[in-house]
Amino acid sequence: MHSTLNRAQGVFGFFTTVALFVAGLAALSVFLYPTDDVTSSVKLRDVKVTKGRPHYYSTKREEYAAMRFDLDADLTPLFNWNTKQLFVYVYATYPSDPSNPSTSPTSQSVIWDTIIPAPESPYSFDALRERFFPSAENKKRSTTTTKNKKTSTTSKNAANKKGSASTVPGKLRLRDQRAKYSIGDVSGKMAERENVTLSVGWNVQPWVGALWWAPETGGAMRTKGDVGRSQAFGLPALKKKNVTAAAGAA
Repeated sequence: MHSTLNRAQGVFGFFTTVALFVAGLAALSVFLYPTDDVTSSVKLRDVKVTKGRPHYYSTKREEYAAMRFDLDADLTPLFNWNTKQLFVYVYATYPSDPSNPSTSPTSQSVIWDTIIPAPESPYSFDALRERFFPSAENKKRSTTTTKNKKTSTTSKNAANKKGSASTVPGKLRLRDQRAKYSIGDVSGKMAERENVTLSVGWNVQPWVGALWWAPETGGAMRTKGDVGRSQAFGLPALKKKNVTAAAGAA
């Protein structure tokens, strides 16, 4: 006869074995979801080079570039039942040595990013709990939503006619988007740097399994799809103050 402890250990060992087996199947299931239809494009709108302190903790004044861009992306094929969230970013690529851009190694700096969570499954624990045991706050919210259903439907139809952004996760359409982060260099010089490009990247973060990256980025596990890349451009010269005009005004 086995003791209670031995039986509990056997049950726990069997449970962990089944859990690991199911997790392995979930991780391998992503190969059944093709990502060839992923598309993205990015276009530069404006770029300015300024000299100052790009961060509050900067100890010296240096040159840094701030950009605005347009972004169109359809990343919906990256979402499947094993996707937890999607990390999307736009990064700038430029030569590390401006004096010899043809043979110089390239540097990459992220200028914008966002996290797109996967839509909640109707069979998740929270969804099932709210379905069978709704809280008092959600009951009031449900009543208010029912009363304003006609108004909401009318507003959504009007918004769709105006061409507003889609609520489908993974579809992005940004116009004249301001970059979150400026780019600089250890030398403190960024003005008049040539052959700069913007590219779109993403990282698929699953519930179980390895991280998947955009082509030409990240680790070994990469998705397919069309990576958006802008035309090469140069950073403008640093604007100098008009000393003569300032003296005349004084």
